[in-house]
Amino acid sequence: MKIQAKAKIHSATNVSDGTIKDRARPKLLIFVVAFNAASTITDVLARVPPLICDEYEAELLIIDDASTDQTFERVRAQLQNESFPFPLTLLFNPQNQGYGGNQKIGYFYAIKNGFDFVALVHGDGQYAPECLPDLVRPLARGEADAVFGSRMMIPGAARAGGMPLYKFGGNKILTWFENLALGSSLTEFHSGYRVYSVAALKKIPFSLNTNNFHFDTEIIIQLQLARLRIVEIPIPTYYGDELCHVDGVKYAVNVTRAVLRARAQDFGLLYDARFDVLTESKGNAQYTPKLNYESTHSITLRKVPSQARVVDLGCAGGYMGVTLKERAQCRVVGVDFFPLAAGIKLDGFHQQDLNKGLPDLRWQDFDYVLLLDVIEHLSDPEAFVQLLRNKLERNPNVSLLVSTGNVAFFVTRLMLLFGQFNYGNKGILDRTHTRLFTFSTFRRLFEQNGFEVLETIGVPGPFAIAFGNGRLSRSLMAINKRLVALFRGVFSYQIYFVVRPRPSLDYLLAHAQDQSAVRFAA
Repeated sequence: MKIQAKAKIHSATNVSDGTIKDRARPKLLIFVVAFNAASTITDVLARVPPLICDEYEAELLIIDDASTDQTFERVRAQLQNESFPFPLTLLFNPQNQGYGGNQKIGYFYAIKNGFDFVALVHGDGQYAPECLPDLVRPLARGEADAVFGSRMMIPGAARAGGMPLYKFGGNKILTWFENLALGSSLTEFHSGYRVYSVAALKKIPFSLNTNNFHFDTEIIIQLQLARLRIVEIPIPTYYGDELCHVDGVKYAVNVTRAVLRARAQDFGLLYDARFDVLTESKGNAQYTPKLNYESTHSITLRKVPSQARVVDLGCAGGYMGVTLKERAQCRVVGVDFFPLAAGIKLDGFHQQDLNKGLPDLRWQDFDYVLLLDVIEHLSDPEAFVQLLRNKLERNPNVSLLVSTGNVAFFVTRLMLLFGQFNYGNKGILDRTHTRLFTFSTFRRLFEQNGFEVLETIGVPGPFAIAFGNGRLSRSLMAINKRLVALFRGVFSYQIYFVVRPRPSLDYLLAHAQDQSAVRFAA
């Protein structure tokens, strides 16, 4: 049911960067979620400040989520008897969608109808509609992608406003945990008073979120992961006689589970499409240098001597190659399916799909071949290693520095023990990996295709990526390195080999003939 009142709806023009052009006022959707709110809904609507129309093309949307009281009828009667300063759309869900499901419909409505901002208001009156202009303003000024009303910004205000002690304590504890886990600094994760930029909503998969009450937490996680800006504004706290539909213990468990799943995805332990939001990462852009802690990159930097001639297969933007050039004056040729990163220059570069072969190079001229975290991405590692062996058959002194993830890492073993084998965006179970290896199977891959393994190294976990390069990650790294020394196959996150091609029979025969000729001539 849609009622056109005093304000006139004009067409809107949205641009992809979220700015608003070709229109005097941004379009604002004031979205009221309602469930069994018959006793409060009319008062909430009356408290929406009409002056907001001076700054925005404002429209009200009310979605009654299959209420069993007279919520829908109360609003309908109010519309028939009163004049509203806004166009108002009243909808009724024939089946209850849940708190999160109801929000999804409203946000989709905002996207579909070309709004710039959408403000979430609760029909039970728990959040003051009078604060709407303050919450929308940071978005209109381009200072935020989402604005949250916080009851915790002013010390003592939440309790003075009637928030029960157990809810206050639970809110503070959960918010502390969420900030710690997500690296954020919000004063409150659990306010339902929010205004979103529609451009920001388009960037996150909110439609995949839960239909339950922890939808609000999941959307915060998505905003954080998408690196969108959140601004908090202090709001008054009000607790009246409205019925609370939230099971606090179940809510806390669901919130904790969502945060832990998001962090586990960061560590590459699982994959959850809800938290796969950084869609701007293309090609090999996610593969960045890891030089400031024990890693395959730092080990390689130690292994390759100065002025060596290097070919970097699967060079992933060229970061490792340019580091070798700058620090060790090496001559480096890169090979990758994607072009080099902007500003990276090597001595040579070949854009090549390694699944389709190797470029034509003077392979006998190289001292080192780098094959770092590449083998697991190939469709047929055995065929590739054999092809590489053929290319190097007349260069038996070349060294290959190769690495891959260790699928027998203790975390993966524990996950499998509990029935979990979850592919993700990175880590050992990266979704782009076609093959998985242990130390023994990785060794067999090379030894059975004409190579000799000269050195075997266990690489500890990338704690600096997970926790930052601080005291905690350094301590965990030190522990992991000790455990690797004791049980390499279990506690190594990655496998690192130094290998060398065995001389081919053709090479050995030619070498014997050459030496014989020298001896006969002596």
